[in-house]
Amino acid sequence: METAMVRPVNIDPSPEDKAEVVRNKVKFEVFGEEMLEKRVNPSGSSGRVYLPSYWVGCRVKVIRTG
Repeated sequence: METAMVRPVNIDPSPEDKAEVVRNKVKFEVFGEEMLEKRVNPSGSSGRVYLPSYWVGCRVKVIRTG
């Protein structure tokens, strides 16, 4: 029967791992026709954003910026 090799575990993260932890934002490139910046309001146990009525039926994308 073979025995497994025991190697010490390095618990100090490498500089690359530290950079990943610090970097919590990503860049999105989106093409569209119009953009609004709104604040999300509470609505029960979720959030709500009101948009113009002429946007009804349109596809939208929401990106959390902060």
